[in-house]
Amino acid sequence: MASVDLAKVGLNVLKNAASGESVQLQTLWGNQAVVLFFLRRFGCQVCRWTAVEISKLEGSLRNSGVALIGIGPEEVGLKEFMNEGFFKGDLYIDETKKCYKDLGFKRYSALSVVPAALGKKVREVVTKANVQGIQGNFSGDLLQSGGMLIVAKGGDKVLLHFVQHSPGDYVPLEDIVKVLGITANVQAGEKPQCNDDVCTR
Repeated sequence: MASVDLAKVGLNVLKNAASGESVQLQTLWGNQAVVLFFLRRFGCQVCRWTAVEISKLEGSLRNSGVALIGIGPEEVGLKEFMNEGFFKGDLYIDETKKCYKDLGFKRYSALSVVPAALGKKVREVVTKANVQGIQGNFSGDLLQSGGMLIVAKGGDKVLLHFVQHSPGDYVPLEDIVKVLGITANVQAGEKPQCNDDVCTR
């Protein structure tokens, strides 16, 4: 994966989901380190489970001067996502999907999304989400992938650039804590056991 050009991607404009205010991405890391979680879509069951999982770190991140930010590629499903409280950080929308493109978060084709969504990693996370009562839907852009970007305070450097290869890929909590050099007393969700259920959510 090519290195991230923070000067370039930092100029991309996002919309704050709560206020509607437009901000440049670089303002999010201007005064603090930041964990940027790029969701595939707000209705995605796997994304919702991952959002709940990452939110376990919010208190530790805040106490260490690190912001937790979620970014979605569209507003479809945003209200339900917010109302259900899946994510504890601030939420933004990348309406042009420019950040997604610049960070190499690929788009599936109509033919490639089905096998990807039926893969083992997705089934494992879906099983865990089902156990926790986290559901999803098929609203919105089903073809967009996501990932994560962790940036040091002031944009000094990229600490982590993670690109999903499968819709079930995510960054383990211990990896987030490690790259930031902080401590957190949280219990990661146990690795679920696969069953015969499959889901393209």
